[in-house]
Amino acid sequence: MGCLDYGRSFICNPSSANAVRFWVESRTTLIDPKAGTPTVYYQCASCKSENTFAKKDLFQQDNYDFLPIFGGDDLLVFRRRVWLNPNYRQVTKAQNVWGKQILKLHEAPKVTELTTWEQIRDATAAAIPIVTQTEIANGKTGLRAVIECPTKTMNVSLDKKMYQVDTGPIAFPDLTKRYDPQIACLSLAFIAFNAPDFADFVLEQPTPVVQDDQEKCKVYHYSDPFSMPAKNRVLALGKT
Repeated sequence: MGCLDYGRSFICNPSSANAVRFWVESRTTLIDPKAGTPTVYYQCASCKSENTFAKKDLFQQDNYDFLPIFGGDDLLVFRRRVWLNPNYRQVTKAQNVWGKQILKLHEAPKVTELTTWEQIRDATAAAIPIVTQTEIANGKTGLRAVIECPTKTMNVSLDKKMYQVDTGPIAFPDLTKRYDPQIACLSLAFIAFNAPDFADFVLEQPTPVVQDDQEKCKVYHYSDPFSMPAKNRVLALGKT
């Protein structure tokens, strides 16, 4: 039951022109019985489009969000502009962009599973780093996945004796079919849960902007929440 130490996990690249370092924000492990081995995808933190190493005007004028996901030899890049841009998703080989990625990952040295509300309450109050693992599956395809991410927002109700995780973005895998390349199954999402047996997700996707019952335009936005059966684990890093 290991997990990453997300404060010290990065993906680096050997390019002499731009040896960029990306902070790992989540990892999704996809298990396909037909493939025989799991594939791990690392979703990295977003940044803005830049004029890299320029003398001035470091941000591009027509700016967009940039977020990469690495897995195997593949790279999935999300570019979100203010308008519904057609190149929002791009799948390529990581080697073609910055060269073969160098994984600078650190496993958390001590991990304790929090199995009761009282344990979650106390770890939250003590400001102990918390990481969650959510396992989902599709019975028809046989595909399974484990989504692991640090808990950025934790809600605790002393009155109701409940907790609620709210974290994102994470790399959500579509398990309803097999994709080629497999990395294309991933979408950006937020995850929320407050029990061990289900999780709710909201995916970034084309979303209509409606005013006075009329659609004015579409933008990429997190919309249409849905719920799935899941196995959730709440983990505390370090001393508890």
